[in-house]
Amino acid sequence: MAVQGKVKWFSNVKGYGFIAQEGGPDVFVHYSSLQGEGYKTLKEGDAVDFDIVEGEKGPHAANVVRHKQEKPAS
Repeated sequence: MAVQGKVKWFSNVKGYGFIAQEGGPDVFVHYSSLQGEGYKTLKEGDAVDFDIVEGEKGPHAANVVRHKQEKPAS
């Protein structure tokens, strides 16, 4: 089941970060969990949908999809 959240921080150098989920604890995210083409990265404040899976070191985000950014009206 998809959960919504916002990227708290993400390091391109380290390849991971954390997502603040609505109504729950922050969730670890690794670049390999990001869906889409091209360079896989996130920015602080990006709105995302994701699944939470239980891993060896605790829960982490999987199938992370960034919401499309709306272009500001000109």
